[in-house]
Formats: sequence, C-alpha cells, structure tokens
Amino acid sequence: MLRTFYKMHGIGNDYIYFDCFDEPFEDPQKAAVKLSDRHFSVGGDGIILVERSKIADGKMRMFNADGSEGKMCGNGVRCVGKFLYDIKGIRKEILTVETGSGVKTLKVVAEKDGRATDFTVNMGRAVLRPAEIPVLLEGETVVNRPLTVGGKTYRVTCVSMGNPHCVVFGGDPYGLDLEKIGPLFESHPAFPERVNTEFVQVLGKNELKMRVWERGSGETLACGTGACAVAIAAILNGYAEQDAAILVRLRGGDLKIESTKDGVLMTGPAALAFVGEAEI
Repeated sequence: MLRTFYKMHGIGNDYIYFDCFDEPFEDPQKAAVKLSDRHFSVGGDGIILVERSKIADGKMRMFNADGSEGKMCGNGVRCVGKFLYDIKGIRKEILTVETGSGVKTLKVVAEKDGRATDFTVNMGRAVLRPAEIPVLLEGETVVNRPLTVGGKTYRVTCVSMGNPHCVVFGGDPYGLDLEKIGPLFESHPAFPERVNTEFVQVLGKNELKMRVWERGSGETLACGTGACAVAIAAILNGYAEQDAAILVRLRGGDLKIESTKDGVLMTGPAALAFVGEAEI
C-alpha cells in the first residue's frame, strides 16, 4: 500500500512523518527499519507518527532507525509542531503535543510565508535522580563521576530529559572515533535502558559544542533532548548559568537552551524537506 510521508528535520535530525489522524499505521517498528535505510529507501533517523490526542493538539510516537520506540525527541517534537500548524491547519501560537514523556508546549516564534519555521518548546524539568534516569550508580545525582568504558575512565554527568543522557566534557568532539566509542556507552551495563551519549567541548561561558551518539540510531546531526541535557550538565559543572541563554552548537546547526524555574526551554527551527509516497 502506498502511503504519503513528509520528510522533515530539525537542524539535520531527520525523520519520516506520517499523518495518522484518521488512518492507523500497521507495524511501525518494521517500517522504521525499512524506511530509515539511507541507501535502499527514504533514509532518516527513524519515523514519527502524528496521531490524534484526547489531551493535546496532537500525539507524537517515534521509532528509531533500529525499530525501537522512543519516548521523546526534541527536534522531532518541533517538527510535529510544524506538521500540526502547516499541514493540519491548527493555527495556534501555542500548540500542545502528547509524547511518551508527557505533554509538551510549543510556541511559534517565527514564520515565513504563513508557515511556522521556529519554535520554543518547554521540555519540562530535567531529572537527575539516578534511578529515574536510569543509571546504576549510587548517590543523589551523577555529576562529574568516573565511569570506565572500554577500558578508559571518563568523567560523566547523567541527566534525563524524558530519555537517558550521559554527558562527557573534554576536547574537540570531532576528533573522537565515535563509531567505536558510541556503542560502548550505549550498551554499557550502567545504563539498563541504553543511553544517549553527548561529547562536549566548552567554547566559552554559555557556549558549547557537542557531538551525539543516540541509542537506536547511532550518530545523528543533532539531538534536541541531548542539547537540553548538555546545558543542564554544563550548569551543574559550572560551565554555564541558570536562567541564561545557552548556545549549543551541533553538527546540523545551533539550538538555544535556557533552564528556568518553569522548565528547560529549547528554541530552534523545524523544516520540511520534501513530500513523497512509500510502499508500506
């Protein structure tokens, strides 16, 4: 069966989106694996289904390139906001999206030719308790703690933004062999649900450069929840400030993150690349 898809991305973190308001999607895990292949299919970091919600303007279900279902994607939720605004015609300055980690509130902050281009998303509060991240390390938090991975000891800070993150500060992350290091962190026994790992260089006060290895997808050009986790980790380690705009530079572009009493705010673009049809 042919089905229309929308290829969208947030600073290069690209997913294949399907309108499931009126038509259910069969076997999304299998479809995610097939369609994410960048050589023999559409290509992407996974698929996202946009469904009706009883508690929000729309519901987002995301499946990684390996078929596993994730709870949250920061770049993906901005694109869902654009999908609801541009394609479904829900013309509201404030949109709500139901996700696996709760309802997220999105504000349209920029438009062009009547289409939304940039959003600020309240990503909620960061979770720091190890059992809730989850990470199998003792203590009230995991901040600048030693962790041996692949025979090397790293200093890690662990944060959940609806999904687990392990943040490592150091030199230029572009010099790392991420294809080798990333899977070692992802499958480390300290992380019972696997983990997203961010390698970060501090460029200056409130300015960071990061590279990310995402569980289920491998290296991606950007990770919105990862950028939020990196900002929180930077505050905890004294590299950035609370209630200040923190610029996070990723391979696909920049995100602005601000940690406030109301939650972690993420501002960035969402773009439609093309529309097509795929055999499901």
